[in-house]
Amino acid sequence: MGLLSRVACCSHQFRHQSGLKTPSQKAASSASERALDIVSEASRVQLHDLRGNPGAKTDGRQVKAQGHNQAGHTIGELQRAAKPPLGWVWGDFYKPWMRLFDGDKRFNGDINLRREYVPVSLVELQRIIDLGWLDTTRLVDIAAISATKLLGDKFRPAWRQFGIHLTDEGDDVFTTPINLEVQWASCTAIAAIERVGGRIRTAYYDLESLKAIADAEKWFLSGKPIPRRKNPPHSLMHYYTDPDYRGYLANPSDIEASRVRLAEIVGYTLPDGEPPFEAEQKRPEQIFLGLEPGQLVSLADEKVFEPTHPTLVEFYRGEEQQLADTVR
Repeated sequence: MGLLSRVACCSHQFRHQSGLKTPSQKAASSASERALDIVSEASRVQLHDLRGNPGAKTDGRQVKAQGHNQAGHTIGELQRAAKPPLGWVWGDFYKPWMRLFDGDKRFNGDINLRREYVPVSLVELQRIIDLGWLDTTRLVDIAAISATKLLGDKFRPAWRQFGIHLTDEGDDVFTTPINLEVQWASCTAIAAIERVGGRIRTAYYDLESLKAIADAEKWFLSGKPIPRRKNPPHSLMHYYTDPDYRGYLANPSDIEASRVRLAEIVGYTLPDGEPPFEAEQKRPEQIFLGLEPGQLVSLADEKVFEPTHPTLVEFYRGEEQQLADTVR
């Protein structure tokens, strides 16, 4: 007789022999019965079935100076090991340098929780367009820019890099009207895009979505479904709902009014006529343009597989499953 069966028989005999029970005893017995039912119906939990939460484990930092991974260490174990994050020192691995001095507890206290954005200037964006790496008739988002591989090692979601920050360097030389989507932009950069007849939106992506974007081919070959993009956390909701920053959650009519107001403030005239690009825009839960959350992409068969189970369809596309990102 198995362990669960013996426990169930013992609990059954105890109920018959004990007679009347107090409400607390009834609640305890009913809770134990529910737990036994769940354990008896669930599959066996093994060590290789356990997984950490997304983002709970970070990759070790490799130091590539002078072709070695020493970083000042010449002992075998320390020389070849992955180095700790910036701010940690050997000897006391669990106490970073910003906690060694408690004079000001706010100084770099959240350095490991800050969001980082990869800076891309307008002159760099214009150069990428001039070289023919981007199709300016379609939506230019972080997936399209990352697919060019021109960012190199600058974009790494594992380092808490949440996308692209469009800087205003070269705002006087940017001349191409495009439909652009970035994660952070200033009003000067927004004015430079709209002055030449372009369209810009700022959109939020969580780290799990950015991992799929950073190397889409690797993600598709792994057999993982396309994740559903989460909504911004509470600390960023004001930015992505602000029409002045062209937030993707803002009211379209408010964005149009802010677009006209910015042209009057900066002193330029908005171009007339139809733009030379398609006004494509992804939904808040969408990652790749033309692909839906929950789909499986087979590069070998050149096919896209749709989820058909009602639970999966509700999880990936249901209106009630819109989750906010809990990462600060």
